[in-house]
Amino acid sequence: MKTVFADTIYWVASLNPRDQWHEAVLRAESALGDFQIITTESVLIEVLNFYAEYKQFLRQSAARLVRSSLDNFDIEIVKHSYEMFLAGLELYEARPDKGYSVTDCISMNLMRERGVNEVLTHDHHFEQEGFTILL
Repeated sequence: MKTVFADTIYWVASLNPRDQWHEAVLRAESALGDFQIITTESVLIEVLNFYAEYKQFLRQSAARLVRSSLDNFDIEIVKHSYEMFLAGLELYEARPDKGYSVTDCISMNLMRERGVNEVLTHDHHFEQEGFTILL
């Protein structure tokens, strides 16, 4: 089964049918067929932060999405470690000319470590690091 990384944009767009990337998420999922997702706690924190000031329905939907992901065998959520944070900080510092967030840096390091080359995102920063974006 193919493994792809799911970035914040994927989760945000998959949850909200009005999101500009929602249709792209559905097309990417269809094209992938049977696939497994890998993501990080940092990404899921960003999803919850994104919906924090939305109406109650979307805020609760985001919490349900994260909770259901925790129990889904097709989704691997990599827990934070101090070492992951430091490695992300190193990449962040090494790319002062880029607009990478530290969450992106942590994600990119994990993708390299796991040999995952495709990412469910439209964030061109991943392309700049040699990954294939799927949205």
